[in-house]
Amino acid sequence: MSTIAVLPSKNRQIGSWDTGQSGPTLLVTAGLHGNEPAGVAACERVIAHLQEHQPALRGRFVALRGNRQALAEQCRFLKRDLNRGWGQAAIDALHKRVGDERSPEDLEQIDLLQCFVDVERSASGPLLFVDLHTSSAEGSPFLCLADTIDNRRIGLATGVPIILGIEETLEGASLEWFADRGIAGFAVEGGQHDCPDAVDNHEAVLWGLLMRLGMLPEGYVDLAPHRERLRAAVGAAPPIVEIVHRQAIQAVDQFRMEPGFQNFSRVAKGQLLAKDRTGEIRAPNACHVMLPLYQEQGDDGFFLARRVRGFWRWLAKCLRALHLSAIVPLMPGIRRDPNDRDTLLVNQNVARWFVVEVFHLLGFRKATKRSGQLAFRRRCSRRENRRL
Repeated sequence: MSTIAVLPSKNRQIGSWDTGQSGPTLLVTAGLHGNEPAGVAACERVIAHLQEHQPALRGRFVALRGNRQALAEQCRFLKRDLNRGWGQAAIDALHKRVGDERSPEDLEQIDLLQCFVDVERSASGPLLFVDLHTSSAEGSPFLCLADTIDNRRIGLATGVPIILGIEETLEGASLEWFADRGIAGFAVEGGQHDCPDAVDNHEAVLWGLLMRLGMLPEGYVDLAPHRERLRAAVGAAPPIVEIVHRQAIQAVDQFRMEPGFQNFSRVAKGQLLAKDRTGEIRAPNACHVMLPLYQEQGDDGFFLARRVRGFWRWLAKCLRALHLSAIVPLMPGIRRDPNDRDTLLVNQNVARWFVVEVFHLLGFRKATKRSGQLAFRRRCSRRENRRL
């Protein structure tokens, strides 16, 4: 049973605050996974404060519940993971399902999609999307985001470590819907399920964003204790890591994570990480463990990540500022996808050296293999994101 007090509710909206002044829109979802109530509790705190003190907010703050029925039953999901299936093909298939073909999560997603569209259409300025989560393991809070300069800039300002590359291993997270529209956004992993610290961490991030975006009057919130809280929670975790492996699992695998791992735990090459019906699973290289699975539901056993050094972060920023991605399609073995100008197709028989590394520096992520070619897609930001 959850130790975080969140009352079941059929209401989609946790709350909102809008005083009619134009400005940014901060759209927050919490509880896309029903066993993660900390984000809902944090939003309730912030909304309650805003409604009690009624500050002159620039723009609008909107907080939505994700999987309402799963939240009520305190389980990750009922029939399927609501934080999957947000790519366009999956959404098209969702709308074709009718009647009994639709799962409880299908109905939740259809309603959330309409909420997202309504918020986007009514936004009076730039829009930032934030999705609040927790994990089954202890460890530092962190952010997951699509690798754009705007997302990196806003994410680094939170003081919370950043995880890059998760979109290459997870298909259809809610962030994908916003990234495909050039809208800035990230997911916040606040800490361990049902840990009160996770509520505090999420609340600290939300107040920091409201002030960072200039939505609240200068000095309205004393951010010092919130920043100190996040510094203590982050500890010695590296500022940016990149996912290099996902351990996908199914129920038939009988996967069991070895005890004692936390987010950002350092492991040595060959160290035992988990076991399944085929035997032991060991680390292929020295790396960090992310999101080790210590719960029944879920299809991610763990992720492995490597630290991104400061030099490579600086180089990526410089290369993108120079818009060098514009000349990449002129290079041998590389051509633009005729159906998607933001996707480049790479013939590995021609372009063979450090292909993935170069594309990552330029802000592209590997999407799929198409007819033997690697497809890299770039997440483009809206011009208005620069004002966030």
